Amino acid sequence: MAGLPRGHNSSGSKEASTPAQTSGGGTTSGQEGVIAGPSQSTRKPKPHDRYLDLQKLLLSDEYMHVIVDNEPDVTVNNPTLGELLHRQVGANASNLERFQLRITKKELYSEKDTLVDAVLRDMITLPIQHVVQKEGGTQLKLIIEYPNDVKALMKPMRFPRDQQTLPNHFYFTDYERHNAEIAAFHLDRVLGFRRAMPVAGRTLNITTEIYQLADENLLKTFFVSPSLNLCFHGKCSYYCDTSHAICGNPDMLEGSFAAFLPSFETSNRKLWRHPWRRSYHKRKKAQWETDANYCALVRDLPPYDEGRRLLDLMDMAVFDFLTGNMDRHHYETFKIYGNETFPLHLDHGRGFGRPYHDELSILAPVLQCCLIRKTTLTKLLEFHNGPKPLSQVLSESLSVDPISPVLWQPHLDALDRRVGVILQSIRDCIKRNPPGELDGSDADVSS
Repeated sequence: MAGLPRGHNSSGSKEASTPAQTSGGGTTSGQEGVIAGPSQSTRKPKPHDRYLDLQKLLLSDEYMHVIVDNEPDVTVNNPTLGELLHRQVGANASNLERFQLRITKKELYSEKDTLVDAVLRDMITLPIQHVVQKEGGTQLKLIIEYPNDVKALMKPMRFPRDQQTLPNHFYFTDYERHNAEIAAFHLDRVLGFRRAMPVAGRTLNITTEIYQLADENLLKTFFVSPSLNLCFHGKCSYYCDTSHAICGNPDMLEGSFAAFLPSFETSNRKLWRHPWRRSYHKRKKAQWETDANYCALVRDLPPYDEGRRLLDLMDMAVFDFLTGNMDRHHYETFKIYGNETFPLHLDHGRGFGRPYHDELSILAPVLQCCLIRKTTLTKLLEFHNGPKPLSQVLSESLSVDPISPVLWQPHLDALDRRVGVILQSIRDCIKRNPPGELDGSDADVSS
């Protein structure tokens, strides 16, 4: 596969801090023309910008240093885990095991793979046999064990759909939302990435499906609240105490159920530190927030100096910006496939928390490198111009989930607005990086 263009692109924009909320409940992005403020009756409505300039560039190679045709060809050199591990699907194999053995070098599942819905259905309907708390992590997660060695990771519901991120919470102390995990899986699928494991919603009886099946350590944290509801809090770094307990309402509890990744020994995953990782400190900034030439440093480091990986991180930045997820400190790949494979889209519980706020710093990789995959830009333009916007396509996909409606409507509306922000950012990159003028950068995403 061809390597990335070596020129160092830059948006040249000093403005990548977060937009301010307008009096009309919308947002401003710091990029003129992306999002209009509250309209007034005496003003003529602004016409829909179809980004015809970007559509034209998709048919040209003139700006291939910004819009890169690097979509992996899934029809060649794309072995499955089953093939590499020489593992055959047994007659009694679960749908999850079949799914895992069909994972390939270039995607978790194919566009037409019917096993995805079968895995979702199993997590929703199979009886639960055992419940234990997952070790580690900052917040409570449960390992749900089903028959035939099927497992899922459950994140229990803490808040109603319309509760937003608390304004004084840092991104690293924000609560995790179960519905964000479900929405992120569906968004990953409708965007065509297919790098997130299947996630479904399910409502459990907290007495018969958790308490009566829980291991001893988890059982020790159960109690009856003053409202006579059964509650538990588990043990973790944040919010695992009586004042942040998970309670039935009165007996039922929603949760997200994410299918387990393969546990075969030779399919172990490699953990990578994300180049645009935040500082996770109340006062310090990461290098990328202050270094105008940071992308040039990343481009010189393996595995970002060739192949698909840097463009995969551009996709991840687009994905995280759409969900509002600032908590992307590491990512994982399957070791068996080496460096020419996709990064997994995992752990999205801190997304979908601020529907009226567009966090442009999440787009730092795209803004600083001025780089996007051609197929990703094509998909964003399709959603922007219709016939169906991203919000509608995602809403239709989410409607089949048992705990639908999964997202509060303002979060869906935010998706369409953020698609426009990304497109405007690419337009700005095009203007600042004409062919033959690829050097130099003054991009700074510090606030």
